[in-house]
Amino acid sequence: MLDINKIREDFPILKREVNGKPLVYFDNAATSQTPQVVIDAIVDYYSTYNANIHRGVHSLSQEATDAYEQARIKIQKHFNAAQSYEIIFTSGTTHSINLVSSGFESLINQGDEVLLSALEHHSNIVPWQMLCEKTGATLKVIPMTQSGELDMAAFAKAVTPKTKLVFVNHVSNALGTVNDIKTIIAKAHSVGAAVLIDGAQATPHIKPDVQALDVDFYVCSAHKICGPTGVGILYGKQEWLDKLPPYQGGGEMIETVTFEKTTYAGLPHKFEAGTPNICGGIATGVGLDYMNSIGFDTIATYENELLTYATEKLIAIDGLKIYGTSKEKTAVISFNVGEIHPYDIGTILDKLGIAVRTGHHCAQPIMDFYKIPGTVRASFSFYNTMEEIDIFVAGLEKAVLMLS
Repeated sequence: MLDINKIREDFPILKREVNGKPLVYFDNAATSQTPQVVIDAIVDYYSTYNANIHRGVHSLSQEATDAYEQARIKIQKHFNAAQSYEIIFTSGTTHSINLVSSGFESLINQGDEVLLSALEHHSNIVPWQMLCEKTGATLKVIPMTQSGELDMAAFAKAVTPKTKLVFVNHVSNALGTVNDIKTIIAKAHSVGAAVLIDGAQATPHIKPDVQALDVDFYVCSAHKICGPTGVGILYGKQEWLDKLPPYQGGGEMIETVTFEKTTYAGLPHKFEAGTPNICGGIATGVGLDYMNSIGFDTIATYENELLTYATEKLIAIDGLKIYGTSKEKTAVISFNVGEIHPYDIGTILDKLGIAVRTGHHCAQPIMDFYKIPGTVRASFSFYNTMEEIDIFVAGLEKAVLMLS
């Protein structure tokens, strides 16, 4: 059982008011809020041992290096990666995906096929389109169903010996759908294709085991798992990371440099050119420690209770339609009410202190599939309450009355 009042005390922002009302924060799919322990870790770094890492012999540099590399080990253990050097720090999920897509430019040829799903965020669409434009490879799409699930029969037919890469999100940011990534990975591997899973929306709710999944690449962002913005995590199997060329050139990613020839450093530094977000990496480890202290199974159980409660309340509103009704989904509800534009609903809710997301959620193909301009998206976290859902539903009913 979660002690919600105690947990909410850990998040300073939950005490503030917006437009004279207590904040109800239901935009967790965009970014989670930050617990005090992570804020303290950021302050402690800049207050006591702020220094560049890896190359310094002085004490501050060594302290910072140790803390940064310990964070990498925490992340390795959290995702059950085989080696800590299979964890690459990036600036976010988008950076991680672009790093991999750039690397495959030298490994993909004209006539090869790249397969991605209809449920993807733009960050897991555009880099692969760019890859295909540069290489002449063909981009194929796994279709979706009206319930917001992937058409797995169509996926099975789409995988051929020409398939070299498969890209799917673990959880849809727009609909909350949990995809059957284990089946997708196994099918892709049966033809020798590599698989990248976008875990940005999954990692706040699910603790992935990358070895059990046998996934080749798994990416996510720290700011969705109680960490800071500007930090991403790229897990890659060593065999694939060794094949990919460096994404950027500069300091840290080199072994030796002469004007005639440069040799590159080993993993993970090969992909970490320049001074990293040292403080952010350290704070990411602290954020994961915090969430693990609560327990991901406990988090998932409670968030499912929030999802069930909110769904029951919302479907009672006349004219409300939920998009994304898959059997397996995380704590996200994407909806519209009649012909009311989602932006108008979101604006009125904000006046009542309620934060939701409106628009296409960087998933325009999904909105095109449903033939809608966008949705209102309410996304819940383990620090939200049933009482907040009641406030949200009452606010929504008021907004609908005003806009009808």
